[in-house]
Amino acid sequence: MDEFDYVIVGAGSAGCVLAARLSENPDVTICVLEAGPRDVNPFIRIPVGWMKLMTNPRVNWMFEAEGSEWTGGRKIAVPRGKTLGGSSSINGNIFNRGAPSDFDQWAQLGNPGWGYHDVLPLFRRMESWQGPDPDGLRGGDGPLKVTPSPWTHPLCDAFLDSAASLGIPRNSDYNGTEQFGASYAQRTIAGGRRQSASSAFLRPAMSRPNLSVRTGAHATGILFEGNRASGVSYRRADRAETVAARREVILCGGVINSPQLLQLSGIGDPDHLTGLGIAVRKAVPGVGSNLRDHFTPRFTARAKGISTFNERSRGLPLVAEIGKWLIGQPSILSLPSTACYAFAKSDPVLDTSDLQITFMPACYKDGHQSRLDDEPGMTLAAWQQRPESLGHVRIRSADPMDKPEIQPNYLSVEHDRRVLVAGLKLIRRIMRADPMKPYFDGEIYPGDDARTDDDLLATARDRGTTTFHMMGTCRMGPATDPTSVVDAALRVRGFDGLRVADASIFPTMPAANTNAAALMVGEKAADLIRGS
Repeated sequence: MDEFDYVIVGAGSAGCVLAARLSENPDVTICVLEAGPRDVNPFIRIPVGWMKLMTNPRVNWMFEAEGSEWTGGRKIAVPRGKTLGGSSSINGNIFNRGAPSDFDQWAQLGNPGWGYHDVLPLFRRMESWQGPDPDGLRGGDGPLKVTPSPWTHPLCDAFLDSAASLGIPRNSDYNGTEQFGASYAQRTIAGGRRQSASSAFLRPAMSRPNLSVRTGAHATGILFEGNRASGVSYRRADRAETVAARREVILCGGVINSPQLLQLSGIGDPDHLTGLGIAVRKAVPGVGSNLRDHFTPRFTARAKGISTFNERSRGLPLVAEIGKWLIGQPSILSLPSTACYAFAKSDPVLDTSDLQITFMPACYKDGHQSRLDDEPGMTLAAWQQRPESLGHVRIRSADPMDKPEIQPNYLSVEHDRRVLVAGLKLIRRIMRADPMKPYFDGEIYPGDDARTDDDLLATARDRGTTTFHMMGTCRMGPATDPTSVVDAALRVRGFDGLRVADASIFPTMPAANTNAAALMVGEKAADLIRGS
């Protein structure tokens, strides 16, 4: 059996950061187990390649969420990265920390060391922000290059002007002091290339002799000596192997894979595990619970009098865009999944935003982002930033190769439905505001016949989908919280030498896309481990 000081399961966003930081100490050894291949797929380098990667089973777990009442029983695709960099290698390249109050809430829930002023130095340490910093809250020399958009478009400017006309002002930095407002999106893109957790953190560290990265290594269970995690069993090239951990095993598999591995190892809800014939090592009923996600239908509209991405994505215009990308000029190939954001309020009495609105000068077939329409158009979406609906991740059997059951229970809480409807009404107002009138040529979906709140909720049932921001299934919390799985030091309750460090530990949903906060968790975990 190979032996290392630390065994990290999963080379996703947090895992890459953690491996890079721990390996800075030449006196410790680290082994990273990644179920997927190396991140050599050429579409990973091309930012707009996410449209292809979202449906590529070679680098994507291709999970599905179960149907529920508010999805009309539809199953929904849940893309998760299965390669070095994890979901940061297949996502839409958006960088969004979240509101300062989100992290203060984490601390107030009984997680000391996780308030905004605690985590801000970690956000600053990991990034090299290439834009203006009016609030002095950005990092300038971290491994991850984060850039403002070098590209503008008249439709985007019309969207921002329309938002401003409705009381949503332009915001020079939504990752600064205040999130409320509208702006072009900030991106994990530099020089026209994706900046994944692998390219920024892991691959530069892989030349260190104390770091071993094993791809194609599917973890099957955690090994124990009494209550201490002592290693990991895994399958590689159809061969069962094990690796020992002298100090710690750290799960960085993500919101789905981390609770799955705990459950397979006998840690979870005892009734569920016993029913599958799995011996219960410790009853931790919160494992796999507290699943939350952002959910939205995407509205589409026809555009007139202007060129959109739809025309630029085929034929000679596409050849020109490829040429511009190759020589480092702004191109549709180097765009994130969202061109613009507006952070808005469902009710003007609120202190901060609770809606996130996206805009793209492109029209997608049936609202699916992986398929561009043939005609010019635009796409808008709105989602509730802090959903209250809770779901779960549960293994279906003792076979580690079986995909688990994923049930987000979208919109099961009435408050979530009310906020979503307010958001959908707001994007309609934006589409029809005066600055958009020269370009707006009619709503395609859901169309003018959808007038009432019930009509708008029906669009969610018919076409609503994930925005790829699942979190919370190994919830961090105090010992008095029966749903918590790890403490504020990310240690799994009841065990020595076992931690979880990824988006599954989020106690509540940050008002943001989740990748930036997941990267921060990797930084935090490194500090906790090095200080222990």
